[in-house]
Amino acid sequence: MKNTYIARQAILNNNMETIGYELLFRDSPENKFPEIDQDIASSKLIIQNHIYGDIKALTMGKVAFINFTENSLIQKYPLMFDKNDIVIELMGHERPTKNLLKIINYYHQKGYKIALSEYDLENHWDSFFPYIDIVKVNIEKINTKRLLSTLPRMKPHNIKLTAERVETKNQKQTLAEIGFSYFQGYFYHQPEIVTEKKLTSQKTHMLQLLSETFNTPINYDAVANIISHDVNLTIGLLKMVNNVATGTQVEIKSLKQAAVYLGDDKLCQFIAILAMSNLTSDIADEICKQALITGKMMVELSHNNSFEAISEFAFITGLLSEIEVILGLPISEVIQTMPLASKIEQALLTKAGPLGELLKLTSAYVSGNDDDLEQLIANHALNKKVIQKEFVSASQWCNDLGI
Repeated sequence: MKNTYIARQAILNNNMETIGYELLFRDSPENKFPEIDQDIASSKLIIQNHIYGDIKALTMGKVAFINFTENSLIQKYPLMFDKNDIVIELMGHERPTKNLLKIINYYHQKGYKIALSEYDLENHWDSFFPYIDIVKVNIEKINTKRLLSTLPRMKPHNIKLTAERVETKNQKQTLAEIGFSYFQGYFYHQPEIVTEKKLTSQKTHMLQLLSETFNTPINYDAVANIISHDVNLTIGLLKMVNNVATGTQVEIKSLKQAAVYLGDDKLCQFIAILAMSNLTSDIADEICKQALITGKMMVELSHNNSFEAISEFAFITGLLSEIEVILGLPISEVIQTMPLASKIEQALLTKAGPLGELLKLTSAYVSGNDDDLEQLIANHALNKKVIQKEFVSASQWCNDLGI
């Protein structure tokens, strides 16, 4: 039986907040819930191994949209999940049947939320509307103007519309005006480059602070000096020390002493969290989380033979992988403000070299955009199970940061 691995794609609301993730099951020809043995015990084992144990870490506390075939619904696989943890997404149903309607009613009565995927606007789906919470529309296949005539039929049932394959922020805005509530695609990855845009003083502080963590050893005087210019940074540092010092009494007399007390690893983590939180205040926090997960994954995957030589650059490179989107400035301009090693610059600008290859591979995995992923994995003889494990671990780590 072929193994699967799981990618995910964020689903955001109109305020650019992540409301859930669609879990994408790879290594299946139809890219949907894998066709698995009718042997229920074996099927349960696969689901538990690949999904159930990791679902909360994978979705970082958000709901998981999971594609289910009619057969898997009949076998009652969704009941293995808490109704609050998942949305049952109907996939691969070209025409509704009375049996499918009966099945959906069953899960509706159990309290599960249900999404109708790849909605084709046909009237034969109207009988499902009383049991449907979300209707997903692939905007590459359906002209959204045609959708307007169906909206009155959905309105009595309080159905939320989700647009799939949204690629630009302009698309997202237009769709919101039509009546879409949720959006799925890579639109939030697109940088909005503004000519002559200048960094605010706060963001300049954040980049300076982040830059100091690149130095080995860390210059604690410089770190303390930068933090001293921002009240929020000062409070954050002292809170971090208090958390670390639980059970002991520490008398902090200076910011430098507080920074030294944390030590290199915790100080770098603290700075990364603060910097990304502040830099992303005006965009989707999904970008911030993806950058942190990418950095964490890159560090762990860099222990592979192909990447050992660039291990020390891995975290910072991953962390900066979304900086162009975050700041709305060309990456070529951003890196001029930071004392980066040439390997990091090369990776960020061109994705070239071993560090660039690792960044490309990890970013593709984290975002679920895996056009070149299979080849990259093969080129470096990586184990998919190991990559999946590190993805789950990095997601849990990011969630634990509480951003």
